[in-house]
Amino acid sequence: MRRQDRRLTPPASCVSIVRMTPPQPVKVNVVRRPDFRENYANSVQMRVNLWDFFLEFGLVSQTQPEVVNIESFQGVYLSPQQAKALFNVLQQNISQYESTFGEIKLDPRGATGAVQ
Repeated sequence: MRRQDRRLTPPASCVSIVRMTPPQPVKVNVVRRPDFRENYANSVQMRVNLWDFFLEFGLVSQTQPEVVNIESFQGVYLSPQQAKALFNVLQQNISQYESTFGEIKLDPRGATGAVQ
């Protein structure tokens, strides 16, 4: 006597078919609040902990050769995910900028000490 292959199949009433549909594009609205302000910063300080990244923006000025002042005016907290997204956007835009205008040098003085 041969053993028959017995497979358990649920009754038709228990079977559901799920069709996978591609996600629909999301419309993003960017709205500026009434207290929105635009500023220039030439200094960014950063602190990091387990939960977030803190960016503190400011202005650097040097009135004497031995004194540098940083006037901080805005602090922004980012989640680690938003910090990484910002990194990716900056990296892409810096690459495009350098392709168009040339390499960005971090030290504005050349070997002679003159500003380039």
